[in-house]
Amino acid sequence: MKKISLIVPVYNLEKYLNECYKSISQQTYTNWELIFIDDGSTDRSLAICKEIAKKDSRVHVIHSTNYGVSHARNIGIEASNGEYIMFIDGCLLYTSPSPRDRG
Repeated sequence: MKKISLIVPVYNLEKYLNECYKSISQQTYTNWELIFIDDGSTDRSLAICKEIAKKDSRVHVIHSTNYGVSHARNIGIEASNGEYIMFIDGCLLYTSPSPRDRG
């Protein structure tokens, strides 16, 4: 199974992060890493990302100064270890089909 790097730029998304993670973790494809890039959030987003990472070794958190979503994605690309990269918006839920089922 090839590893997928899931990159989630985060800026003030404390209301959505747990559900975003839950929707990813419930997928049938399990060989992934999730990289949260906190882009200088002023709410509890960074703390929530760290809490999630403590519970799941596939989750990594990087904190950055607020330079915008493109910069955050580029940081995630540099940190990724997967053979494939997928960007996910943290305020959205990722539902079936899993990346594997998409073909």
